[in-house]
Amino acid sequence: MSGTTTAAAALRRRAAGAGANRWVVLVVLCVSLLLVAVDATVLHVAVPAVTEDLKPGAIELLWIVDVYPLVCASLLILFGTLGDRVGRRRVLLLGYALFGVASGMAALADTAQVLIVARALLGVGGAMIMPATLSILRQVFPDRRERALAIGIWSAVAAVGAAVGPLLGGFLLEHFWWGSVFLVNIPLMLVSLPVGRLLLPESKGTADGPWDVVGALMAAAALFGLVLGVKRLGSGELDGITVLPLVVGAVLLVLFVRRQRRRTHPLVDLRMFSRPAFSTSVGCIVLAMLALVGLELIAAQYLQLVLGLSPLETGLRLLPLTIAAMASGLAGARLLRRFGPRRMVCFGFVLTAVAVLTLMAMGGEDNAPLLLFGFVLLGFGLETTLFGAYESMLSEAPPEQAGGAAAIGETSYQLGAGIGIALLGSVMNAAYAPGLSSVQGVPASDSAAAGHSLGEAYEIADRLGGPAGEALRRTARDCFVHGLHMTLLVSAGLLLLGAAMALRLPRTMRCEPMAVEVPAPREVAEARVSA
Repeated sequence: MSGTTTAAAALRRRAAGAGANRWVVLVVLCVSLLLVAVDATVLHVAVPAVTEDLKPGAIELLWIVDVYPLVCASLLILFGTLGDRVGRRRVLLLGYALFGVASGMAALADTAQVLIVARALLGVGGAMIMPATLSILRQVFPDRRERALAIGIWSAVAAVGAAVGPLLGGFLLEHFWWGSVFLVNIPLMLVSLPVGRLLLPESKGTADGPWDVVGALMAAAALFGLVLGVKRLGSGELDGITVLPLVVGAVLLVLFVRRQRRRTHPLVDLRMFSRPAFSTSVGCIVLAMLALVGLELIAAQYLQLVLGLSPLETGLRLLPLTIAAMASGLAGARLLRRFGPRRMVCFGFVLTAVAVLTLMAMGGEDNAPLLLFGFVLLGFGLETTLFGAYESMLSEAPPEQAGGAAAIGETSYQLGAGIGIALLGSVMNAAYAPGLSSVQGVPASDSAAAGHSLGEAYEIADRLGGPAGEALRRTARDCFVHGLHMTLLVSAGLLLLGAAMALRLPRTMRCEPMAVEVPAPREVAEARVSA
């Protein structure tokens, strides 16, 4: 009798797709995600060293920083759907190899142009890796309870990667040259490639009809234009170079949607959006990132320029936000089972809005306890929201469309972040600049230049010196704090809008039992022998 029970258990594990190694598979996937997340932020602290060594122009420097997320966001749908067709494990392993080669190329770059090409190739590798990790996770954890825990761990690792990037980059720059921030990827990829080949299961979606190459390229071009335009808007640029990619991207996206609706075998099954849980989850991801990414950048400026903290002190002040996000990710599965997607995501949005409104008490003087409390609430609320939205989105998508669904989620994340930087940056500038239009003793041209940013205002104040310089510095600081308060208020409104949107999510976490195929007598006999 015990042999029969053991055989049945073995068959159930086999039916799950990953067997007893599924948690080892999760570790491999999390290492992949960690590398991509770290690489998205590790270069930020190395920009001064890169500038001193390679002497890039202003446009070249902009592309060095932005080309990685730009290319990665553009190709997510292409490689996500390609993985559904040719094999998710295959695309992931190719992404590993390309990421390692591009890292070596970036580390040894001797010109700005070579570094830009290397960073673009890193973006291609990242676009291969990101959707593949989520779609493979969807396959090896068919049980929704276990999958919720796995997604919680996955999202906690993403939070760690975003925080570790600048810290790791700073440590490497203190001991080595700037290329070391890329070189560290190579040994990890040399380990991940054979381990992934050995342990990761292969999976595909339905292979009905040809892969829509034209549609994939159309989606990539549309997203490239949209993300490029949004990034330029976030930098305060509003000219033909900003408007043209936005218009072209929007037109191509409309044509892509029309093409997918007409095709018998579409690249992305847009019927997924007719499911309220899926479309609402995607909307919640966009709103959460829209409300908070620009806010994080502004908060970093506040800590350094208003409170006068060093970059290291700024990183340490923001560390509680990351720790709270990790804790929320690890506790997310239990919260989801107890409260369900609707209440969990609503609670996350409301808690984050409370944190944002709490931070409105920040002024020109340091208040460490207030910042600690606000950042802890912010990290926990944000991760609770994103966890619930990602889990609902992935669980609602058909297994054969897992790669496309994961790519849609990651693309929504990137677009929300870009739009958030543009929108909240515009709110900040609109509230900050008018107060500097006429400062006593400061020439009109200097006042106008000071309205561009707080950093530029400080430079002008130092150059002017005397009472006029001090008045400009004090006025600029007060205007920045006022702009920060207005930005926080807008963010809170967006978050409450997200809480209202989340009311369309399911009330409970529906966990259907895994369908286990009835084995043939020979299979049962083999399982008994192996047991």
